Amino acid sequence: MRPPLTEYPLTGIWFFDRYTPAEVHAHRAGRVIAKTTTKFQDVTIQEFEYLGRVLILDGKIQSAEIDEYIYHELLVHPALVAHEQPRRVLVCGGGEGAPLREILRHPSVESVVMVDIDAELVALCREHLPNWHAEAFDDPRVRVMHADARAFVEETDERFDVIVNDITDPIEGGPSKLLFTREFYAAAARVLTLGGVFVTQAIGVHYDAGDRLHAMIHRTVAKVFTHVRSYCDYILSFDYPWAFVAGSLEPLWDSLDSAEVERRLQARGISLRFYDGETHRRVMSLPKPLRKLIVEEKAVITDREPLVVM
Repeated sequence: MRPPLTEYPLTGIWFFDRYTPAEVHAHRAGRVIAKTTTKFQDVTIQEFEYLGRVLILDGKIQSAEIDEYIYHELLVHPALVAHEQPRRVLVCGGGEGAPLREILRHPSVESVVMVDIDAELVALCREHLPNWHAEAFDDPRVRVMHADARAFVEETDERFDVIVNDITDPIEGGPSKLLFTREFYAAAARVLTLGGVFVTQAIGVHYDAGDRLHAMIHRTVAKVFTHVRSYCDYILSFDYPWAFVAGSLEPLWDSLDSAEVERRLQARGISLRFYDGETHRRVMSLPKPLRKLIVEEKAVITDREPLVVM
């Protein structure tokens, strides 16, 4: 029998992560390491009792020491493993530097361009989140630009084997809303090489009707890319599964079973904490409610009608 709740008093400082008007998740918090308002967003880096060091943007947890590796391994490696030999990679966003850390594990990578609009955020992450970037910012293969990623993709003459869209959720007034539209995905497809792969974070899922927002992202990516896969897994610091969408113009995903993922990781000398062949098989197997919503969704996200989440 569990002790009554009164034996666990809510003492100390608490951070309330607001999910919906009816749902709040609370974390006992400690020392504030850095706090500022940049030109683009409110930034806090703070110690939490259980999650460890945490990055908070506009009042929402973005990344936590306890499990950031799960999110970033899932964001990066399925796309890079799907490509036979990724050499040039573009990261849209990626402020903590953790996508760089994961991308650089692949020995074929010759250059990575990271375009994050918020120079102040990146500077704070470089200083206060060293485990996230693991000095990847200083790797000679990395070039960091502080610019609008949408404008960069639309204007660049460069070509990339993989594009990783590691951006914040599309909230009203935030810097990422126009990086979830058909127009942006079409611009990304234009700068991919033959056999290139695009992957984006695609918000959290609950396996209910609210997952229509993820289904809209999937549908929009599918309007541009011929071969599209959604996948997801549980992220403790978000307290629900987080979803991703990967797209390509070539049929890269059909032959990418667990054995082939394992073979490619071993051939590249990559051993990860979370992602491997068996994990790939599991995260690509979506539950029935989410599959149903993806199949039924007809709406396409555009610049004129962008996706906005709470």
